[in-house]
Amino acid sequence: MNEMKRAPMHKITFLLVIVGGLNWLLYGLFMTDIGTWLGGMQGMVARIIYVLVGLSAIYELAMHKQFCKQCEMMMMKKSQSGPAPTGSANMGPGMGSKM
Repeated sequence: MNEMKRAPMHKITFLLVIVGGLNWLLYGLFMTDIGTWLGGMQGMVARIIYVLVGLSAIYELAMHKQFCKQCEMMMMKKSQSGPAPTGSANMGPGMGSKM
C-alpha cells in the first residue's frame, strides 16, 4: 500500500488501540469495561469491538516502524553512528569495577 492509502487505516487502528487501552484503565480502576455498556461480553457489538481492537493492535505492531517518526529518526542516527563498540569500555560508570 502506498502512504496515502495507509494513513486512514493507521488513524482508525490507532484510535481502536487507544479505546482498548482506555478499556483496560476502566477495568483496572472500576472493575467495569466498555463491553458491559454495550450488552456485556456476549453482546455482538461488544465482541465486534473487542475483535477490532485486537486486530488493530496486531496491525499497529506490524506497521509501527513505517508510521513512527521517532523510531525513524533513531534508526537514522544509529545507522549514521555505526555499530556500538563492545567490551568493558561500553559499560556505564561503575559497571566494570569491583566493589
